Amino acid sequence: MVYRPTARVLTVLELLQAHGRMTGNELAHRLEVNIRTVRDYIETLSDLGIPVEAERGRYGAYRLRPGYKLPPLIFTEDEALALTLSLMMARENGLAQTSPAFEGTLAKIERVLPISTRERIQAVGETVVFENSSAHAAPSIVAVMMLSTAVQSERSIRLSYHTPGSEVTERLFDPYGVVAHEGFWYTIGYCHLRQAQRLFRLDRIVKIKMTSEPFRRPENFETLPAVQRALASVPRVWQVEVWLETTLEEAQRQSRLSKGHFTEVNQGVLVRSEVGDLPWMARLLAGMGLPFVIHHPSELREMVRQYALTLMGYAERTREGQAEV
Repeated sequence: MVYRPTARVLTVLELLQAHGRMTGNELAHRLEVNIRTVRDYIETLSDLGIPVEAERGRYGAYRLRPGYKLPPLIFTEDEALALTLSLMMARENGLAQTSPAFEGTLAKIERVLPISTRERIQAVGETVVFENSSAHAAPSIVAVMMLSTAVQSERSIRLSYHTPGSEVTERLFDPYGVVAHEGFWYTIGYCHLRQAQRLFRLDRIVKIKMTSEPFRRPENFETLPAVQRALASVPRVWQVEVWLETTLEEAQRQSRLSKGHFTEVNQGVLVRSEVGDLPWMARLLAGMGLPFVIHHPSELREMVRQYALTLMGYAERTREGQAEV
């Protein structure tokens, strides 16, 4: 077996925990190293604050201080929720098919969690509908958990919602379901403000609070089809994400968009915006004169190709129509 140095140090710890007492020769044989290297590993463990005692003499050996045990791996509730949600998303997006460790890890985490936390996690697993796609806008974990719990317990929530027009409104909302769809997270249900069924994006929820007010979820409600129908009925707004090979100042100057649309990343600038006119966005990118990479939507790539072909056609037509001199 081939060990990396860090793995060997941890193996020394595991062996001492399992056997209680081992000589330097025994450790050296197990790790396929010499005695001097074993001493280095023991010193490393001591530097980490792990009390390894060395017994002197002909029959000397190493052991952990009597009564010492490694502290258990402890997560806060939010950390446990975040880890579990990430594992669930990986499983639903097909990553877990490459390794059975996903299910084992999920089972171990759920087994040691407090009952209240475990119930919240189970609510997500039983409530959220995942559709295969990468996330473009990450929601608040608190929002995911609270909405999932509200769906299961049929309790209304109060939320502050940031509309596409930058208005923040207060809503009393009865959530019927939660869906991860085409890179975004949505909840659909009855909005008391509008007195009708409404669709909300989770990344636009500013504040959220559970209430004690009950509601009745429609029987046999199918969340994903309902979300798809709601999206189809809304005028199309494209979520655009483009990386520009330039500085922040130059990107703002060329695009004339507000500062909130830009993030400096990977020696360039990431532009995120909502547009209702993809051809306009294609013309804007082409006119900036900057190298760019379109992350999404794929339809924007096609618009840029079409615009480029149109310009090439114009260029050819101008040359052919030019008078000879």
